Amino acid sequence: MKLKKISLHNFRNYEDQELDFSDGINVLLGENAQGKTNLLEAIYVLALARSHRTSNDKELISWDSQNAQIKGLVEKQYSSLPIELDLGPKGKKAKLNHLEQAKLSSYIGQLNVILFAPEDLSIVKGSPQGRRKFMDMEFGQMSNHYLYNLTQYRKILKQRNRYLKDLKFRRRSDKVYLDVLSDQLAAYGAEIIFERISLLNQLQTFAQRIHTEITQGKEKLIFRYKTAASKGEMDSVDSIYNNLLTQFSTIKEKEIMQASTIIGPHRDDIVFVVNDKEVQSFGSQGQQRTTALSLKLAEIDLMKQQTGEYPVLLLDDVLSELDDYRQTHLLTAIQDRVQTFLTTTSLSGVQQELLTNPQVFHIAAGKVTKD
Repeated sequence: MKLKKISLHNFRNYEDQELDFSDGINVLLGENAQGKTNLLEAIYVLALARSHRTSNDKELISWDSQNAQIKGLVEKQYSSLPIELDLGPKGKKAKLNHLEQAKLSSYIGQLNVILFAPEDLSIVKGSPQGRRKFMDMEFGQMSNHYLYNLTQYRKILKQRNRYLKDLKFRRRSDKVYLDVLSDQLAAYGAEIIFERISLLNQLQTFAQRIHTEITQGKEKLIFRYKTAASKGEMDSVDSIYNNLLTQFSTIKEKEIMQASTIIGPHRDDIVFVVNDKEVQSFGSQGQQRTTALSLKLAEIDLMKQQTGEYPVLLLDDVLSELDDYRQTHLLTAIQDRVQTFLTTTSLSGVQQELLTNPQVFHIAAGKVTKD
């Protein structure tokens, strides 16, 4: 999969910009606050219909404009597809092949991207929320089934939390309806957890190989999915569903007291283990960074396996955060395999001998020129 072209209109500090990209490595070069990350963000938003930097779409639109537009041409193995995302006061409009899509879920997945930014190096030692976001963003691109269940789960979760609050403050008294919501939440939650475990197991296979190479066979990496639904069998959607229902029944009064749903995939986590020690708590900074790098590189292989296409890789100033050894491994792994967009303030910190014929774009004040 390649992003051949992009067109921006009133996106961040880009008034009007059209660019053609190389199939290999595209270097976005410029000083800070000139628009490098904005261009990378535009590719991410085009792919996922949301930003990784803000939840407020208004921030994506130029300050003196009402609407923003991103257009792209995606080249796949057997076809090319124009895609488009419009942002405005009434929300988002997504188009595939010039046809507006009724649901964003039918749009997401046409352009698959993997973002690797400095903050991703802290995914291992960071918050569980960050690791859940990682799963939802990446697995949602790979699986429409996952994305659908996640969307439905979030809707029911809001309803259930609202009803728990009503029960707490005695605005409602019917606990039978709470059981109905619990059943619906458990059904969608079981689907999500089962697919997370399945995809994590496959991701682990790729990550273990990469991690072994980076550590020269000295370390073994394992992923563990941490969930309250694990109190019982976890080998099927039905068993996870029954586990969740049992847990909801057991903690019903506690959840009413707290006016919140306290178990489910929205509270789950991933534990990373290296040589039988949890990296989050006991790993060195080097081990944590190697685990994060292995995880992100493994995504490339998993996405190829799940979708049949390599994703587009977005590297947002991440090379400056890696030592020479890890930088070499990253650049060697992606060379001649994945279309890559790399932001940097200077090529002096990049091992240029590992970049084969990069296309360099110079960015200043929202204007782009290329060598």
